[in-house]
Amino acid sequence: MDAQGHEAFREFVENRSTALLRTAVLLSSGDRHAGEDLLQNALIKAAGRWHRIDEPEAYVRQILYRQQVSRWRLKWRRRELTVAEPPETADGVTGRTADGADAAATELRILMRGALARLTARQRTVLVLRYFEDLPEADVARILGCSVGTVRSTTHRSLARLRALAPELTALGPADAEQSPSRDFSPVEVRP
Repeated sequence: MDAQGHEAFREFVENRSTALLRTAVLLSSGDRHAGEDLLQNALIKAAGRWHRIDEPEAYVRQILYRQQVSRWRLKWRRRELTVAEPPETADGVTGRTADGADAAATELRILMRGALARLTARQRTVLVLRYFEDLPEADVARILGCSVGTVRSTTHRSLARLRALAPELTALGPADAEQSPSRDFSPVEVRP
């Protein structure tokens, strides 16, 4: 890679790594360390072909998705959910965490993270692409190398299983979500 390409790659990583890491962590069932590994491997692969890439972010995301598919095809599964920090409150009186976040929103994120971790890797990947990345079914099918019908059926089964694993989520409707002080219901919290 020449100096100009090196600088362009460095700027890309600096500007887009947070969003890419968020996706990688979601694909890794909320495990930040596995997400970092997934993103690092994707960036290494992209760096080797940097001078031939027209759309770098799309290319890196494609690598992330395909690497995750390769991981779940190996049938290696984690049974344990790891978190960086325990969800303990600073004081039992106010219900506020040490960083000031509402305890209910923290519990909801932990619940969602745990439910996503108990899905199969394929189900989790489809839900991340459809709902967190907001991709249409046709794009998800193209990325995963399957038919649109497979994406639809997998989405349906994944949502049904997510509801079964965490029935508390079905009780949370749109009105409840708007009343919550923290409207970030993502299963992980990625800090730069």
